[in-house]
Amino acid sequence: MSEYLKNKVVIITGASSGIGKALVLKYAGHGATIVMGARSLYEMKKISASIPGADQRVLVVQTDVSDENNCLRLIEKTMERFGRIDILINNAGISMRALFADMHLDVIRKLMDVNFWGTVYCTKYALPHLLKTNGSVVGVISVAGYIGLPGRTAYSASKFAVRGFLEALRTENLPNRLHVLVVAPGFTASNIRHAALTADGSAQGVSPRDETKMMTAEAVANHILKATQNRKNNLVLTFREGKLSVWLNKFFPNLVSRLAYRHMAGESDSPLKQDKDN
Repeated sequence: MSEYLKNKVVIITGASSGIGKALVLKYAGHGATIVMGARSLYEMKKISASIPGADQRVLVVQTDVSDENNCLRLIEKTMERFGRIDILINNAGISMRALFADMHLDVIRKLMDVNFWGTVYCTKYALPHLLKTNGSVVGVISVAGYIGLPGRTAYSASKFAVRGFLEALRTENLPNRLHVLVVAPGFTASNIRHAALTADGSAQGVSPRDETKMMTAEAVANHILKATQNRKNNLVLTFREGKLSVWLNKFFPNLVSRLAYRHMAGESDSPLKQDKDN
């Protein structure tokens, strides 16, 4: 693995916490040169400080991926410092939890700006450099990018959009040997549910799930690293809530819809319960 990543430059967005942080430490631990992009400069610098030789092989760029100019700057800074890009991991993302009927439209716009447009912007500006290295574009979506989850309409919409974009990009670049990996983790122990937006756009603050029973961010990062090395097209993680659900949805979509509703309604303080009460 270390030989595979030797001299490779890896850009990771959403690098300040959760899966992004785990990816930074995993790839750096195997010898890659890392470019970290996220809004929290403080958190990224803390992570960078824990990496041996960070002065030579870690670049921290404060980045809001919903801003096109920020994404352009992330790529430009990478090229100025290291002169190449081998892997772009579009990991930055936010979630939401509310009924569509109650949700402010600005919440949907924000989800699309970060999850979809952030991926598009970073990929657009990194693409010419990735083509020169026969590199990899990685998009971290969710099982919600395969199955529409109730109470997560904007989140599912953004993740479906990312999957469609990346699958088309892969096909478009078949002659160019561009590797495109679409990763759909199941429920993962991270801070994404704490920061999830509610109907009015405020942060949820508390996870509705038992995080101790979920796949760890470190395990997800390890799977992504191996899938990138093997140049896989798709990676769906966890069995029941991931692989099985996606497979069943191909053949028994009505069943999966009912199961998804029941599952999401079982969350603490679920908006679906409120809908039923009304």
